Amino acid sequence: MSAAGARCGLFSPSLSGALDAGRAQARGAALRAGASADQLDGVQQRAHARAASVPCASKDLSTAAGRVRKAFEGYALLQRMNYPGDRASWQADRASSATIPFWRLSQTAGFGGDRLVFGLAGRNNELLAVATFADGARPYTARLAMRDPGRTQGPYLKARNGGGLADNAAPRAASRVFGAETRDAAPAPTLLPTGAKTGMSFRFPREAGDVIARLDPREAMTVEFVFQGRDGRETVRRAYVEVGDFAAGRAFLRVS
Repeated sequence: MSAAGARCGLFSPSLSGALDAGRAQARGAALRAGASADQLDGVQQRAHARAASVPCASKDLSTAAGRVRKAFEGYALLQRMNYPGDRASWQADRASSATIPFWRLSQTAGFGGDRLVFGLAGRNNELLAVATFADGARPYTARLAMRDPGRTQGPYLKARNGGGLADNAAPRAASRVFGAETRDAAPAPTLLPTGAKTGMSFRFPREAGDVIARLDPREAMTVEFVFQGRDGRETVRRAYVEVGDFAAGRAFLRVS
């Protein structure tokens, strides 16, 4: 129906966003259940072929589209969604504020004694990493590393054998790295990890979000916080974020 809607203009942008969210979530569930990416690509190709073969004026298509619109009435009322993954969850919130920035799609993580919130925030859905450091340390920059789909044939999933998220992060040679565009030493209190009074915020390029949405939900990204030591050498603290249903959550935010 998503493919038919795009071809025939059957649905509003909000409803199309809802279908995209459902499609992304279903794909993630199938991958976690053991389906291969090739199998799912085949399903998608058959769906597009089927949609292309049905006339836009078809009575059957009109009936199916009506059922989708009816189902959407309840879905459109939802303001919040939880997207559980293998080891972490994304929290989505469609509410908005013109004055107070808050998380619209977020995942929390602990690394050592430090804490992180990562995701999309504010009216413009900026991709942020906001962290608080137990020892009061202040990184001078941050980096976001993830598997480069253009240079690899699939995800690295060693953690499925019992390891942690770090084992599902791609090696550096197979990764794409995005440097932070901005650094804010005083993020809004609404963006800080729960209970934190201070922290630091780093904004990453919007393009990074597009790459995340293409990754396997089981793999992990690495957020690196870079510090300058007294001896002039760099030290790095790493946090890991599960890709999970980031694509579904981002599509959910477009539904209004």
